[in-house]
Amino acid sequence: MRTSSLKISILAVLAAVLATAAVAAPASASRYIVEAATAAEAHQRVERVHGTVERDLEIINGVEAKLDAAQAAQLRAMTDVRVYADRSLNTAGTQVAAAKVSTASASTPLVDGTGVSTPIRLYQTTYPMEVGADTLQQAGITGKGVTIAILDTGLWQANNQNYGTRVKQTIDVTNGGSGGVKNDPYGHGTHIASIAAGGAQNTASRYLAIAPDANLVIIRAFDDTGAGRYADVIAGLNWILANQKKLKVNVLNLSFGAAPQSDYWDDPINQAVMAVWKAGIVVVTAAGNEGPTPMTIDVPGNVPYVITAGALTDNNTPYDYTDDSLASFSSTGPTFEGFVKPELVAPGGHMVGSQKYTSYLANIDPGSLVQGDNLFTMSGTSQAAAVTTGVVALMLQSDPTLTPDNVKCRLMAAARPAITSTGTLAYSVFQQGAGLINAVDAINSSATGCANVGLDIAADLAGTAHFGGPANQDAAGNYYVMDLGASAWGTPLNGDGYTWSKGYTWSKGYTWSKGYTWSKAYTWSKGYTWSKGYTWSKGYTWSKTLPWWDTTGIPAIATKPASIVSWVPNQ
Repeated sequence: MRTSSLKISILAVLAAVLATAAVAAPASASRYIVEAATAAEAHQRVERVHGTVERDLEIINGVEAKLDAAQAAQLRAMTDVRVYADRSLNTAGTQVAAAKVSTASASTPLVDGTGVSTPIRLYQTTYPMEVGADTLQQAGITGKGVTIAILDTGLWQANNQNYGTRVKQTIDVTNGGSGGVKNDPYGHGTHIASIAAGGAQNTASRYLAIAPDANLVIIRAFDDTGAGRYADVIAGLNWILANQKKLKVNVLNLSFGAAPQSDYWDDPINQAVMAVWKAGIVVVTAAGNEGPTPMTIDVPGNVPYVITAGALTDNNTPYDYTDDSLASFSSTGPTFEGFVKPELVAPGGHMVGSQKYTSYLANIDPGSLVQGDNLFTMSGTSQAAAVTTGVVALMLQSDPTLTPDNVKCRLMAAARPAITSTGTLAYSVFQQGAGLINAVDAINSSATGCANVGLDIAADLAGTAHFGGPANQDAAGNYYVMDLGASAWGTPLNGDGYTWSKGYTWSKGYTWSKGYTWSKAYTWSKGYTWSKGYTWSKGYTWSKTLPWWDTTGIPAIATKPASIVSWVPNQ
């Protein structure tokens, strides 16, 4: 009897414990980015609420954490903590692509499948000529000694791109990883790397890339289908900053984008990007493929400090530059804080670059695969950013002492705006920035102090001051550039196509003229302290978006998914 009673008692106790455990079972956890005064303090705050720290993100004084709703609410109640829901990044066009994959299996080769290096024919790879890079290459300026970091989907080291020992290091940070990059199943990163720094030559012995001798550091932050997360991108940026001196990283290419949902300084990717710029690395970003609508510049292209590239197309006449035009997909400024973006434009229409025949992109768009050569034709501001990145590498080989601000200044000073047959500007400054990038003139320029005037990146990162740009909107809905001079602050600057009235067309081609002089040069590259905020005539301020870390909970994600800036029809 005692034994039976004891067994019953034990079973009763176990049942009670299990019942209590079931009641107290933690709710499902989600991923968050938590910031505090330091990464160590953010770590401590997460542990205080019994959350799980996945990895430290020192670059933004934060951590990646797993939290349930109650834990996130506790952290949001702390006045010295910011909590961001980890936002996913999905490749643009993935849903459409998925339907196509069913009819073209990734395991079925679309070409002969040998992967053997063959002579590359003279396809429409004239972008080095169009921006003047070929002239510099013939003079021995090839990016040698400069290191380009590319944060993207990885790298397939194709035989015909001749990367060799120029790939200094790779890391795959997807889903908390830290191993090396073995391949690029998606294909986008390979395409970008080949445009910026591939070593291939065509049958005319001209390089297909802009900086064919530059070194490469590859950071994979997106998966096999081009999808990723904010935390992975920030972890990649964190790794770049930690290894900057060891690897001598000079320039960083970021060809991805997300629709802004906060002030530029409140976005955690932007915070990391600003830290990289402050450390002396030139950051080049894609403007986005959401044009031609105004105010469509992506994160991190909306960071005022960095170089944001829009795209032009050659209208399928690669040797005739007189009919080139702005690509209709190229995102248009201004930003929500009033900064003029993009800074410039570069070739981005039907760009030929390296692509493995088994890649995800090659299988969802086999018509763009160049048969037999493992090359792929793609359009986007991603490709324009790759061209710009290569030009920056050429500049830094020519003058390694250039600061990021002065690289940006000289690029803008040397750019060629598009003009009509009557000599007037073909596009607004909000569409083309300073104009088409010109590598030769940028290297020969002596301009200094003409970019990021009035901005203070240290104060921006510290949170002691934030900044607005000179753009505004009139009562008729037109965007214009304000005079920021003390005596005429806020009044419109006239001329030079500063006004954007939605009336500029893409159907015509225009000459990108070296002879055009901006009458108010670089006025629109300035900024002012946010405390001198300017209200639009419509009655609302520049910052129309909710703070990402709003204490009411996770804000609504923008209707346009964040993405690698890649999936647009060739133009």
